[in-house]
Amino acid sequence: MSEHVLAGARGTIVAHEWPRARPRYLALLVHGYGEHAGRYGELAAVLTGHGAAVFAPDHMGHGRSAGERVVIEDFEDVVTDVHTVARLARAAHPDLPLVVIGHSAGGLIAARYAQLHRDALAALVLSGPVIGVWETPGRLLAQAEIPDVPINPAALSRDPAVGAAYAADPLVWHGPMKRPTLEAFVRTLDRVAEEGDVGGLPLLWLHGEEDRLVPLPGSRIGVERLTGDTRAERIYPGARHEVFLETNRADVFADLTRFLDAALAR
Repeated sequence: MSEHVLAGARGTIVAHEWPRARPRYLALLVHGYGEHAGRYGELAAVLTGHGAAVFAPDHMGHGRSAGERVVIEDFEDVVTDVHTVARLARAAHPDLPLVVIGHSAGGLIAARYAQLHRDALAALVLSGPVIGVWETPGRLLAQAEIPDVPINPAALSRDPAVGAAYAADPLVWHGPMKRPTLEAFVRTLDRVAEEGDVGGLPLLWLHGEEDRLVPLPGSRIGVERLTGDTRAERIYPGARHEVFLETNRADVFADLTRFLDAALAR
C-alpha cells in the first residue's frame, strides 16, 4: 500500500492505494464513521487479486487526514473528496471502469456520490449502509449533552479478533459522536432520500441480519428508494455490522466478486 496526500475540501486528506499490475478496473473504497481506510486491507487484497487497482481516502477528521476528529459539518464536502480520489485513480489508469464500495456511513457517502456521478460508474456496492431510516442521530441530538458511549467492538463481527483490533487501533475514534456530524447525518439522509434513484446502475446491497449498529429494516427503506427493483442483495444470517470482516467473509467476498464480474461484463 502507498499513500497520497491531497488537497481536500477542508484540508489535506490521505488517500491509500493498493496497486495492481495491468488492472482491468478501479475500485474506490469509502470507509465508515470513526474508522479509516487502513482497516480495509483484506478487502483490498481480494479486489487486487480480482483485477482491481484499489484507492481509498481517509475522510476529513478521520485516520491520517486533517481536521478535528470525526467532525464533518457537511457530507457534500466528503463526497467532493471522494471525487478527488476518483480523479487520482483515473489519472493513473485512464479509461478503466470504476466501481464504488461504501460501508456504513461510507454507504451514505457512496450513495450520494452515485446520485451525482452515476454515468461515470460501472457499479455501486453498499455494505451495512447508513441510508433510509437511521434513528441514532435523532436520538442523540435530543439530549442536552451527547453521551460518551463508544461503539461496542463486539457489534462489529462474530470474529473476536476484529473487535480486539478495532479497540486497540489508535486511528479509530473511541469517543462520543459530535453534534455537527450528527446534524450533517440528518441532512444527508434527507438529501439522499430526496435526490432520487441511481437509474440502471448495477447495485449490490450487503447486510448482516444481526446488525445492531445500522439495523437492516431502516437500510432497506433507503436502498429501495435508491434502486427500486434493480439491485442484487445478500443478507447474511447471524452476521453483524462489518460483513467484510465477518466469520463468513469468504462467502461475502465470493458474492462481491461474482457481482462485479457481471457488472463489468455489461
